[in-house]
Amino acid sequence: MIYLDNAASTHPKPETVYAAVDRAVRTGGNPGRSGHRAAFDAAREVFEARAVVGEVLGASDPARVIFTLNATHSLNLALKGVLRRGDHVVTTVMEHNSVLRPLHRLEASGVETTLVAADREGHVDPAALEGAIRPNTRLVALCHASNVSGTLQDAEAVGAFCRRRGLLFLLDASQTAGAVPLDAEGLGVHLLAAPGHKGLLGPQGTGVLVLAAGVDLATVLEGGTGTHSEQRTMPDELPEGLEAGTLNTPGIAGLAAGARYLLDRGVADVRRAEEEILAYVLPELASIPGLLLYGPREPAARVAVVSFNLEGRDGAHVGFALDEAYGIAVRVGLHCAPDAHKALGSFPAGTVRASFGPFNTLQDAEALVRALRELARL
Repeated sequence: MIYLDNAASTHPKPETVYAAVDRAVRTGGNPGRSGHRAAFDAAREVFEARAVVGEVLGASDPARVIFTLNATHSLNLALKGVLRRGDHVVTTVMEHNSVLRPLHRLEASGVETTLVAADREGHVDPAALEGAIRPNTRLVALCHASNVSGTLQDAEAVGAFCRRRGLLFLLDASQTAGAVPLDAEGLGVHLLAAPGHKGLLGPQGTGVLVLAAGVDLATVLEGGTGTHSEQRTMPDELPEGLEAGTLNTPGIAGLAAGARYLLDRGVADVRRAEEEILAYVLPELASIPGLLLYGPREPAARVAVVSFNLEGRDGAHVGFALDEAYGIAVRVGLHCAPDAHKALGSFPAGTVRASFGPFNTLQDAEALVRALRELARL
């Protein structure tokens, strides 16, 4: 199988990830819950994971690297932990439902939301985001790269005006963490949400929320932490105050192994390799008669997420044919981002999405192009 569904979850993982998960499961131990050696070893594994993941993301304080179940969990913690009745949020039509649905829920509690439009390639003008600010604006939430069109947004410009305006900046790095060099502190990001199972190369069931210094969140989940058990309230200290319940230690061990792989290889090298694939595949796909390609044509303006349709063909049928006849795994549909499809002109049918990861090759891209040329002739 040629796996081109890395925007959903990367596959394969580095061998070290599999080994780390297996070792953690076999070792046992619940971090922070006991005084025996296995518990201490698990706690050390988790602490080291915070440091190495923070290094990949540009976060210098491991205590402010919060482990979650996935990016959706991280985004819910961020949005519901910051926003209160009367607050205003500026965000975009390119957001995933993991931002839009929590905001919709918060609107029922008196939070106001403005969705800024995107152009036909999925770009959002930072000046339009800044122009949507009101006196009660508290937060700007931005998807760093679209999971539909791959379009990269100008996070540096958004971070700059958030600093000038004294606003919180939430960056959804679901498609960029591990795939594009990131410096959360340098960008002025106050809250960075990322899945562990995509570009960071960890297992499913892992995620991360990075908090800048001085950012405090109200708790969304309460429960056991292993510390301050005599209190009815969650501890004030991080990360324990935002990590109720037993952590996914095997998953976190695998996530740490994925992050170490990225540090050894270099995220810049991952980015360079994916740009080389894009430089080949974008013009090739655009040259196929009847193929509609979405998003920017320049590799530097996007991540390796490529959406397309064949005119007159149901995307579900195209995806099925790629899988059954050619052994190429892609995703079809709305990709949990309906407003993005409306901006791109692909709503309500959605698109076929091929997404490349750090272990895909130019030969994989060539196989996709050959298959689509054949399907276009049918």
